[in-house]
Amino acid sequence: MAQKSDPQRQPHEEPLQPYNPTRRGFLSVLGLAWLAFTGATLGTIGAMVRFLFPNVLYEPNPVFRAGYPSDYALDVVDERFKQSQGTWLVRDKDGFYALSTVCTHLGCTPNWLPSELKFKCPCHGSGFVMTGVNVEGPAPRPLERYKITLGDDGQIVVDRSQVFRQEKGQWSLPGSRLNYTA
Repeated sequence: MAQKSDPQRQPHEEPLQPYNPTRRGFLSVLGLAWLAFTGATLGTIGAMVRFLFPNVLYEPNPVFRAGYPSDYALDVVDERFKQSQGTWLVRDKDGFYALSTVCTHLGCTPNWLPSELKFKCPCHGSGFVMTGVNVEGPAPRPLERYKITLGDDGQIVVDRSQVFRQEKGQWSLPGSRLNYTA
């Protein structure tokens, strides 16, 4: 008679021995598990803390005091607030107006060229006269004006949150210029 073979046991396999780790092996596995747990925990906490500090661009207060009217010369573009507030202050014979330093074409910052009496954008060549009206280049519209008033203390107050656009007829509205003659 032929012997029946056990289908689960192959003749060349040895029986499984129970796992009996050494102390060193056990501590190695435990150490790796602890490192994995700590790494996952720190990664999760780091991701949660990241949301407490969002990427925000903090801009200066849109309302600022620009000094007294007597501080400004007639028919001169004042550039002292160009970098800090993004504003040019212009005084003409009728008073003051505040122009945005952002080109209406692609958002570059034009330069004031006193010898040519115009703003010239270095990016694509747009040109604006002293009043902010576009006269050359690809800029589709004039520079924007900001609200300008005289404060109770006699200082010029510029509010960059209120914008006046010439093509919408807003340059004739109160606040788009400060009438001042002295």
